[in-house]
Amino acid sequence: MTDTDSINDTPMPLLEHLVELRKRLIWSIVTFVIAFAICYHFSGEIYRFLAAPLGNIMRKNGEQPHLIYTALYEAFFTYIRVAVFGATCLSFPMIAIQAWIFIAPGLYRSEKRAFAPFLIATPVMFLIGAALAYYVVFPYAWQFFLSFQTPQSTNGGMQIELQAKVSEYLTLVTKMILAFGVCFELPVVLTLLVRVGLLSVAQLKRFRRYAVVASFAVAAVIAPPDAITMLSLAIPLVALYEVSILTARFVEPKPMAADED
Repeated sequence: MTDTDSINDTPMPLLEHLVELRKRLIWSIVTFVIAFAICYHFSGEIYRFLAAPLGNIMRKNGEQPHLIYTALYEAFFTYIRVAVFGATCLSFPMIAIQAWIFIAPGLYRSEKRAFAPFLIATPVMFLIGAALAYYVVFPYAWQFFLSFQTPQSTNGGMQIELQAKVSEYLTLVTKMILAFGVCFELPVVLTLLVRVGLLSVAQLKRFRRYAVVASFAVAAVIAPPDAITMLSLAIPLVALYEVSILTARFVEPKPMAADED
């Protein structure tokens, strides 16, 4: 270990650790509260953005886009949940920065350089996964679900029409956005595990067949029970596992020679 790679070995008293932790928590909470206030002010616009894929499909089918609520308080609490969801996404960078400020002084310079790319890749991969869900999966999935409607009864049959509730739709879209975003963190997590030596590229290759089965199992549990949505999540997961093997090759620690041990 070189001098330039060392850290300050002077122990910090427990009270100073607690004071520093308190400061980072205050910054994180204040950021979340401000983000919540902003998101609640624009909660209607945020919800309309989340509902836009369903509205576009309804218009293409000649329907008037609409969602319903069946309880007096349902719409209000739906907007609260929208604000919480938006505030979580909006404040995450600041919360991550505060966590890094608290942890970084205890790391060596080489460790800081090693972790920095993962801190940048985490929000980027989450956004890619969320964008895939919103712009690619939602239109096809909503079209599939709306195809079961029979707006005009024929031959005296029963009319079937979608009357989606605002709260249930929000639960579905936020669940899928979070699921796709978190699943797209797979390369970041696996590459980091290889970087710190808990996994190896050889192990990732050896467990490839199990990873394929696990990808489809996760997609079947998280995604709605239709083939389009399940494949839209399972196939990217398999591809991301292969990407993880490729990226892990560049960060895997080289084995130490016997005479250097």
